[in-house]
Formats: sequence, C-alpha cells, structure tokens
Amino acid sequence: MDIGNQTLVTQFVFLGFSTITHGRIYLILLFLAIYLVTILGNFMIITLILVDSHLHSPMYFFLSHLSCLDVCYSTVTVPKILSNLLLQRHTISYNHCFAQMFFLVAFSGSECWLLAIMAYDRYAAICQPLRYSHIMSPHVCMQAAIFIWIWGFLDSAVHTALASKLHFCGNNQIHHIFCDLPPLLKIACGDIYANQITIHIATVFVGLGPFLFVVISYFYILASILRICSNSGRHKAFSTCISHVVVVTLYFGNGSVNYNQPSAGYSLETDTLISTMYCIITPMLNPLIYSLRNKEVKEALRKILESHRRI
Repeated sequence: MDIGNQTLVTQFVFLGFSTITHGRIYLILLFLAIYLVTILGNFMIITLILVDSHLHSPMYFFLSHLSCLDVCYSTVTVPKILSNLLLQRHTISYNHCFAQMFFLVAFSGSECWLLAIMAYDRYAAICQPLRYSHIMSPHVCMQAAIFIWIWGFLDSAVHTALASKLHFCGNNQIHHIFCDLPPLLKIACGDIYANQITIHIATVFVGLGPFLFVVISYFYILASILRICSNSGRHKAFSTCISHVVVVTLYFGNGSVNYNQPSAGYSLETDTLISTMYCIITPMLNPLIYSLRNKEVKEALRKILESHRRI
C-alpha cells in the first residue's frame, strides 16, 4: 500500500483505562502501592544477597537477576500508566511505544530462560549433589547470566525491527494498557506474515522451550526426592524448590493466558486484567514468595534488622 495515501501515526491511544471516570484516584493509589512494593521488595532481595555471605550461592545469584528483571519489567510499564492516569490522558508517542515494547519483550524473554536456568540449578543441587559445585561453578553461572540477558535483547531486537516496518493507516487505538507486540499487530495494516512467523518461532524458543526445560528438570527432581528415605530429607529437598515452583506457575500460567488468546480475543476488561496480572502483579509477588517461603532469606533479613537496632 502506498505510504503516501496513509495517515502518519505519531502517537498511540491506550483504551485499557480510557473509560474509567470514577474512582481514578483509587486506581492511581493502587498502582503506586504495587509499584513501591515491587521496587522495595526486589531491592531488598538484591541487597540481602549482596551483603550476606550465606546467600553467595548459585541459587541466590540467579534470584538476584530475577529481582533485577522484575524491577526493570515493572518500571517499563507502571510509571507510564501512572502518568497517564494522573494527567487523565491515555497516549504514548510512536517512539516511546516501540521503546516500551522493546524492553518489555526483552525482559520477558530473559525471565523465561532465567526461570529455566534456576530449575536446572535445583536439579543439579538435588540430583547431582557431589558434582554441584562443578556443574554450577561461578564461571558457569556468569556465562548463563550473560546468555540470559543477551538472548532476551536479541529476540526483542528482531521483533522490534520487524514491527518498525509496519504501517498503521491512521488507526492508533491500542486495546491494551501498554505497548506490546500482539496488540500492535492487531491494528497494523498490510502484511504481518513475517511478524507472525517470528512470533511462532519465538514462542518455541523463548516460551515453550524454557517451560519444557523446567518440567523435565522437576521430573528428575521429583524422582530423586521420592528416593530419599527420611521424611525430613524429603521435606528439606522439596522446600528448596517450592518458591521457584510457585513463581514458575505464576509466570508461565499468566504468560500463556496473556499471549495465547483465542482467535476472537478477550474483552477489553478481561485483557486489561490479564495484562495487569502478568506484567504488574507477578513482579510484586516474586520477592514476597521468596522472602516468606525461604528460611535463609528471612534469617538474612533478621540479621540486618538486628544490626541496625544495635546501631
């Protein structure tokens, strides 16, 4: 289609909260509270891991990266939502929209593989305890962390580059609360075949691949736990995995519902709720899950609080 006959789109309009007129202040306070809990909770996890030598292990090394991703993930979306609600507008510029999408896709892809690596760490600790220090050596952990971040950004760069070639023919209303790839493709005009093929390929390598890796790892972990004779030994082994299992279930469960929509799509209200759960609520819950379910994290927090009382 001749670009000269199209209306140039310089900004997009989010429809997710555009119909809200009453109770807007309560929505602002809710999102602000969620964001503050997310930032404070994840920075608490990162700080505890840095200052407590008992937490200098592969499991907590990767947990610090998870907290960093959650901070980044939430910061990409929530401040813009708060800004729009405060100013009573629901727009984002074209360039800012694509920047938001780029970082959102990058952090999402990185987190998928990070959760898979964390599952492998638990497999090595429980199924290969004598070789654990070799399998998960500091060098290996650092290489895995570098791979996780680079993979996410490379995957996002491909999607963003292809999306930047799309035309929108004057239609700038996004049925969403932030810029993400599927909502943008819905309003694009012209051929989106290359984008759809790339999404299907990415779904295998960024979504399904890590998820299957997690499932296989926990299959072997469960088999090893069942072979442990004592109940206390089983409980100790399982307790090191339960927080990760909960986080994986929340992340991949919400992600599947968010990205694998029926052909007819969800209603705007349902889509807004699902997106909020996936990109805003989950990053807030992760540090709470690890701090409430993890004795070592709670012990590290207790030591820091006691040291501050003495001061």
